[in-house]
Amino acid sequence: MAEGDNKSVNQFAQETAQLEEQLQGWGEVILAGDRVMRWEKPWFPGALMGAVTVVFLLVYYLDPSVLTGLSCTVMLLCLADYLVPTLAPRVFGSNKWTTEQQQRFHEICGNLVKTQRRVVGWWKRLCTLKEEKPKVYFASVISSLLAMAWIGQQVHNLFLTYLIVSFLLLLPGLNQHGVITKYTSMVKREINKMLKQKEKKNE
Repeated sequence: MAEGDNKSVNQFAQETAQLEEQLQGWGEVILAGDRVMRWEKPWFPGALMGAVTVVFLLVYYLDPSVLTGLSCTVMLLCLADYLVPTLAPRVFGSNKWTTEQQQRFHEICGNLVKTQRRVVGWWKRLCTLKEEKPKVYFASVISSLLAMAWIGQQVHNLFLTYLIVSFLLLLPGLNQHGVITKYTSMVKREINKMLKQKEKKNE
């Protein structure tokens, strides 16, 4: 058991080191984005939402076709992949890279590896469910897709995408400041109260 744990830890460390090497040119940008998404300053959430709102308003105003939007997105990603590693050290100053920043960069890469592992784990569990309980798999997938199709029919696609992107970008800050934990605890307390009241009525 210990050997398996050590192997898993070593593999995790190796994957994290590989990701650090791949993202080294993006280090300054990633750290800057991390500070914004964790709301290190009070005005960061407003600035983040303002930037997202401007981008989506621009898309709404231009109303590009799917092919045009996809082409522009890929083009911007290619430009960023080429320009960021070259310009980032000049803008942020590579000589300002400290031990604390390196540690935070290492933590971010570790969290990305953990997220990747979770996604792969969920996919494997879904495949296992398909093999072992095909009826449950079929019912779950069809129900989820029908619910998503109904929501997509009721809400405008662009507005729904705006809500999803905004939530994902605000999620790290909400976690950092304990907002999600606070409201999750409140919901759990209310559910427990309802269950206790129901038990008393049954008695």
